[in-house]
Amino acid sequence: MKLDVIYEDDYVLCVSKPNNVVVHHAHHSRNVADEDSLLQMIQQQFNQKMYPIHRLDRKTSGIILLAKETKFVAKFQELFTKNEIQKTYYGIVRGHAPETKIIDSPVKGRDANVHKDAETHLSTIKTVTVNIPVKPYDTSRYSLVKLAPKTGRLHQLRIHMNKISHPLVGDPKYGDKNHNTMFIDNFDCENLFLHAYSLEFIHPYSNKKLLIKADFPKDWYVVYEKFNWSL
Repeated sequence: MKLDVIYEDDYVLCVSKPNNVVVHHAHHSRNVADEDSLLQMIQQQFNQKMYPIHRLDRKTSGIILLAKETKFVAKFQELFTKNEIQKTYYGIVRGHAPETKIIDSPVKGRDANVHKDAETHLSTIKTVTVNIPVKPYDTSRYSLVKLAPKTGRLHQLRIHMNKISHPLVGDPKYGDKNHNTMFIDNFDCENLFLHAYSLEFIHPYSNKKLLIKADFPKDWYVVYEKFNWSL
């Protein structure tokens, strides 16, 4: 699988991660140890070792930033820790989501016993009612949402959307099994519909303002056509 390069300079490489690819193998991803990680794919494609600056769930697709040398990592990570980088995700969720909402609800960290503050800003872009029954209703309703996380907790967006009763479609852990099955049976789409779409920040070395965007996976275009949505 060849990775799409979205942006590259002397300091960083930005690629679009496919669904169901771990960034790197760790103790909590033993079940996918036989599959290539994103870092292994990059090593094979570019014949160069890269260093991830931030995280992206295995299930989530989209934009990820990697440093070309370890000495560059810290300055880029500072952008995330100081909230000086604007992250935009898109998701497809069950139901008609609110027009706008700030979800301010603690999320368990990697240490499962500790809850940490987490904040997500939501805006709804499109809604649809589909004449396909999903129990217990005769129709099914969905929304295309834009999500701006202000913190970077593990599974934050997936947990937050479930918390407001609009779980992401295709989410095996926090989602709605009946709606996930509907997308598989009717659209042949079973990936998680959460996509890291863009990063906007001031480059810490060049001081240039960057807006980097990752195109959507093909599943999204299948659903856009079915729902008569366009971006």
